[in-house]
Amino acid sequence: MDTEKPEEQSAETAANAEEPNRVPEQSESEAVGGESEGAAAPSEIAPSSPAEGEPTEQTASLEVENTAEETAEADKQVASEEAASEAVGSDPTPAESTPADEPAAAAEQTSSEAASSEQPVSEEAAEAPTSEEAAEATGAESAAGEAGAAVSELTLGSGPPAETVETEVPEQAVKPLIRGKVDKHGVAIGTGRRKTSVARVRIRDGNGLLVINGRRLEEYFRLEGHREQVEAPLKATGYYGKVDVLVRVNGGGVTGQAGAIALGIARALEAKEPGLHGVLSDGGYLTRDGRMVERKKYGLKKARKAPQFSKR
Repeated sequence: MDTEKPEEQSAETAANAEEPNRVPEQSESEAVGGESEGAAAPSEIAPSSPAEGEPTEQTASLEVENTAEETAEADKQVASEEAASEAVGSDPTPAESTPADEPAAAAEQTSSEAASSEQPVSEEAAEAPTSEEAAEATGAESAAGEAGAAVSELTLGSGPPAETVETEVPEQAVKPLIRGKVDKHGVAIGTGRRKTSVARVRIRDGNGLLVINGRRLEEYFRLEGHREQVEAPLKATGYYGKVDVLVRVNGGGVTGQAGAIALGIARALEAKEPGLHGVLSDGGYLTRDGRMVERKKYGLKKARKAPQFSKR
């Protein structure tokens, strides 16, 4: 029994000597598992704190904005350098890319690709304004247009009138209606009417003789107004005392006959010389006076005169 105990003790000591070497291995695996479990558990509850080398969302946005501004400035420099190099005849130098983190680098790469796709081909394209300059130019143009509209509204009707071009329309020559005629002997013939009087007038070249029904003018018309009415067309046209006038008149009274003779003389003068139409028309010598005697009505003594009224 005593011999067996030392052997068992020696075996236990050997096992105990080997156990310390095994325990660290288990502890390391457990530690690794614990760390993974501990790292996974906080991620479920709250977002893990960013590492020192990894960028946050705010820093990434700021870096993207900074890189966009830097790329815009770089594009402007590249455009100016390319314009200068094209003017001199040398090849344009590409812009150097600035180092940045992964999101900044991606934004810079996309902006550089866009800038490379929009690189100018000629000097005119290189000198083309950017989007900001174009926006400023459009804003200035709109402001100028609004100012011009305001000025035009304020000054509406105050300036000098616009010059209108007057186009002359050729007047169509209207051929006058000549009611007289000239016979084969060169004698102008005209017929005039007034009320119930009818006058047949003949005009020929002469010394100013004026005969009415075989009597001279002074003998036929005793009133000066009637004589002046007969001589008016001759005096208006300048033929007074240069032609002989022969008249045959019948019907009506002296007033109607004087008017009929004047109209007949005017129509005969127009037939003799058509150029006198304007003068005779302006003077009213070619107008036929349409006033006639009103007819009598039954029950009345005349056209309007009624018998004396008697109440009883």
